[in-house]
Amino acid sequence: MAQLNFVVGDLPGNAQKIIEAATEAYAQGARLVLTPELSICGYACEDLFLRPAFLDACDDALKTVARALAGLKDLSVVVGHPQRFGQAQRGRSVSVPGLHNAASVLREGQVVATYAKRELPNYQVFDERRYFTPGSSPCVVAVGGLRVGLLICEDAWFDEPAQQARAAGAQLLAVINASPFHAGKGLERESQMRQRVQDCGLPLVYAHLVGGQDEVVFEGHSFALNADGSVAARAPSFKENMFSVSVQLDKDAPETIAPVLSGPVEPARDLLADLWDALVLGVRDYIGKNGFPGVIIGLSGGVDSALVLAVAVDALGPEKVRTVMMPSPYTADISWIDAREMAQRVGVRYDEISIVPEFEAFKASLAFEFAGLPEDATEENIQARIRGTLLMALSNKSGRIVLTTGNKSEMATGYCTLYGDMAGGFAVIKDLVKTTVFDLCRWRNSHNPCGTVDDPIPERIITRPPSAELRPDQKDQDSLPPYEVLDGILQRYMENDEPIEAIVAQGFARADVERVTRLIKINEYKRRQSPVGIRVTHRSFGKDWRYPITSKFRA
Repeated sequence: MAQLNFVVGDLPGNAQKIIEAATEAYAQGARLVLTPELSICGYACEDLFLRPAFLDACDDALKTVARALAGLKDLSVVVGHPQRFGQAQRGRSVSVPGLHNAASVLREGQVVATYAKRELPNYQVFDERRYFTPGSSPCVVAVGGLRVGLLICEDAWFDEPAQQARAAGAQLLAVINASPFHAGKGLERESQMRQRVQDCGLPLVYAHLVGGQDEVVFEGHSFALNADGSVAARAPSFKENMFSVSVQLDKDAPETIAPVLSGPVEPARDLLADLWDALVLGVRDYIGKNGFPGVIIGLSGGVDSALVLAVAVDALGPEKVRTVMMPSPYTADISWIDAREMAQRVGVRYDEISIVPEFEAFKASLAFEFAGLPEDATEENIQARIRGTLLMALSNKSGRIVLTTGNKSEMATGYCTLYGDMAGGFAVIKDLVKTTVFDLCRWRNSHNPCGTVDDPIPERIITRPPSAELRPDQKDQDSLPPYEVLDGILQRYMENDEPIEAIVAQGFARADVERVTRLIKINEYKRRQSPVGIRVTHRSFGKDWRYPITSKFRA
């Protein structure tokens, strides 16, 4: 199982990676190599699938792989790719070829079999029905003395494709996948596949993609299950890996005796460890695959920017990270002291640029318009927007991308400023609620998974009450319910679609529930303008969440 990190649209690079992986596996004795779903082009290519030139390039890349591996006798390589067929795909104004999400078996320079994905997901971040037509037939290929039934990702979550593969003679199910990470997803996949093998009586190997692609992360965590559902092998998570699984097949045994699989078994992982590695991989791949020379972070002395800084250093190294502290008239001394200390701990460049002169200039320019009106959120937002402008100016000059520091609790309730703290190119923690931000900070201070720096976040940053520091003595809880309450409501209402009455019945005050849900609804216009960011829950703001901005409906 070639658990590899591909780049969407890099057809030559992806083809070369498949060739090198297959050659290495062959040298180690493997005779069947599985690459992830749509490995030739990367996942997901979105509307690139509508471009004939892109599909032509995918076809050429598949032929390149086949030719390069032609001399490796008896080696079968499963490659995921888009496959054109027929005419007149539904919903089109012109006659164009239909498209399958396919897996082809390459052997000695030839395509010896092709399987078309049957179950096309169209929920959460998936919209495969926009591009693909489902297949209808099983595909079983002989590899040595073993008959292998091919499945692609979602197929294995349903009973019929596996049962039809068995009826066609399969002794082993081989599933190639590109299934985005969210917290707990790895063990959820194992549980679903355990049900599958127990239902059909066949062992299963699950070859999974790894890497970051825009807002989604794929964590690897490839595995193999024996026919009784026991874990036979498990690959490391969040890293590329050539993962070998041995198949013991007694050719003299009755057909009812399933092959036995074995391989190394990585231990199950802690939830916070998974979250950390997902954020690190998401940042590393977004910056690296898009060619940015580094990142800039507005460091406030608060817990959100501290977490983003720690992630960025683990992902990129301190030399590619720059921090800027921009104190306002309301910034507490301990904020810049803590910000400076953390920058020193992790070894990044740190600068201070006061926004007081700019703030006074704005107030002077608007004095006539604001005459007789009390100060309110307007003046707070001016400060945030000055900071956003300064960060974007530094980004323009240096080519470094600005990492924003807003969390999911803030994005949900609109506790953020358009063109201010929302200004930037990549939102690292936009899918983490505030309570998880605190949990991850504590976890990182007691673990050093990337071997960079121990205890990076000053304790006072974690323990002091959160504040935007845009007015005297401001605290987040002046404007929002306690984060334990806010996050509990948010997770139930936004992530799990629970109705208001059910949330109230779980012990939350009705006033808090109605307030939070109202804020979620009226701030959709802000979220539509926020940067792309890393998805780590089963429902994030973005493709998972599609609500109209203009709507009069109230539950």
